[in-house]
Formats: sequence, structure tokens, C-alpha cells
Amino acid sequence: MSVMEMSHRGKEFLSIIQKAESDLRTLLSIPEEYAVLFLQGGATTQFAAIPLNICTPNDDVDYVVTGSWGDKAYKEAVKYCKPNVIWSGKSEKYTKIPNFDTLEQNPDARYLHICANETIHGVEFKNYPTPIGEKTVLVADMSSNFCSKPIDVSKFGIIYAGAQKNVGPSGVTIVIIKKDLIGNAQGSTPVMLDYKIHAENNSLYNTPPCYGIYMCGLVFEDLLEQGGLGQVEKKNKKKAEILYEAIDSSNGFYRCPVEKSVRSLMNVPFTLAKPELEGEFVKTAAGEEMVQLKGHRSVGGMRASIYNAMPLAGVEKLVAFMKEFQAKHA
Repeated sequence: MSVMEMSHRGKEFLSIIQKAESDLRTLLSIPEEYAVLFLQGGATTQFAAIPLNICTPNDDVDYVVTGSWGDKAYKEAVKYCKPNVIWSGKSEKYTKIPNFDTLEQNPDARYLHICANETIHGVEFKNYPTPIGEKTVLVADMSSNFCSKPIDVSKFGIIYAGAQKNVGPSGVTIVIIKKDLIGNAQGSTPVMLDYKIHAENNSLYNTPPCYGIYMCGLVFEDLLEQGGLGQVEKKNKKKAEILYEAIDSSNGFYRCPVEKSVRSLMNVPFTLAKPELEGEFVKTAAGEEMVQLKGHRSVGGMRASIYNAMPLAGVEKLVAFMKEFQAKHA
């Protein structure tokens, strides 16, 4: 029987989802006081689910906006609480992350929200701010760098991530939430967004994305076999290093706008000194079986996404191509 044919309430699928959770807990060293939920709707749905579950409509919350996804999360929260952008990188085209000591946090904020890695702009938090409020929790969208490196889960109240970048197909959203935050949903919170309902039913209240969860479980198992997230991070650092080195050593032919200290290990944006060559770069690369290198429509240029599944050989091939392209057009 295929996983897609199984009843989600049968013992066969129950063993699959339980092992997936167990392996994820091992990978991230998730403390017992945190629940792991396998949900639907993408990380975008969590933009609303988080304030609906842990805020009242009158609660203040703080947002650090380092890119497009942080901005979208803030705009959604406006509907359900009183969010305040305490720092935005928009004026500098989202190329940096603030000094945490300079953040003007609200000590009464219910949570402090960050996007750990901005896919469009290639900005990644290398460490995390500490909320100053006694009851403030740190909330992070980790969709695009989830399971790419070790993290200290205990620093967060909620971590949420769409699976589709590093751990599985689209359709699965993973929420890691401190248990004492569960059960405080606003009265108008829809059933499908209520963490308490999903936690009480072990993510099986309704039919979950069974096949996607099965695939995530296989990936968690593989990451453990690789030696855990410490080893995975080493591989990701190596890939990113050789790509950024190719950009930085090109004498300006290629340029990465992101501040070096916060460059993403997952998404590497770059432009050409001669913008008129960018179309030819993308087209020629596609002819060499390197696809989807065109940058996001909002920023232009190129973007190489080098998630966990991208092998070192793939990045090495891109770097060799970049050097050949430069030699022909410099």
C-alpha cells in the first residue's frame, strides 16, 4: 500500500509520523517542553496563526524586517494584533541585519518576530536577538534555512518553517512551539489555525499531508546518517564559500550586495557589472543544465539557491561556468 493510500489514523501511518517527529527532535535537540506540529497552508498561513494563537487584538508585538518575507509577516499581523516594525532594512535594499543592542524593543511586546533567512535578498541571521520583555518570546520564520545548521531551540518560543526548501516537498509546514504558549487562541481563531486542537490530536485532527510528512521523515533520517546538522552545516558553508569567493574575486564583474557578515548560506544573490549581459548569463547557464538562476523579479540580477540537496559538485560547476563567462565577456 502506498503512503498516499493509507488512512492517516491507521497504525501504519502513525508509525511514520511518530518516527519523523522523533528524528526531528533528535536532529534539533528539541526539549520536551516543546510540541512539534506538522501542519498545512505553508509558512504564510503562520503569519496569521501566530498572533491568533498567542495574542489578544490589543497586544503589542515587535517585528524586525530584513526582507520581503518579514515584511509580509508584519502586514498580516496588522489584522490580528498591534505589530510595530522596530527595524527595517528596506531603505538599504535589505542588505544587512541590525545590531541587536540598538533595537528599541517594547518590553511589553508579546513576541519579537524575525525571518531567519530571507530567500529573495540573501540575508541570514548568524545569531539571534534576545527579547527584553519578561513575557516576550522570540518567534522565527525558518522556512529557508530549517535543518541547514544546528540551532538552540530553547531560545525561541515558536519556530515555523515550510518544508519545501530543505526537508521535503511543499505542503508540509512544521511548527515547533513551547507548550505553555498553546491554548491561548483568540476566540475567533479558525479550527485549522488553532495550535491547541492540532497538539491535542498529534497533528492528526484532519488528514495531514501524509506523503509530504513521509518524505520529510526520510530526509530527517538521511540528515542523521550524515552525522547530524553540524556536518550538514559544514557542507553548506563549503558550498557558499566557493561561490562567494568566485563573486568577490571577479574584480567587480560579479557583485553580491549583501553585507559579508550576514550573507546567506542558502541563497546567493549577485549581479553583473554589465546588466545587459544578465539575460545571456541565464540563457547560457540553462544550456549547461543550470536552471532557475534568474533573480527574483523584485530585485533582478541572479540568485543561486544552494539548499541542503544541492551537492558540492553542482556549485563547483556553477563557479567554473561563471569564470568561463567572465573570460568571454570581461
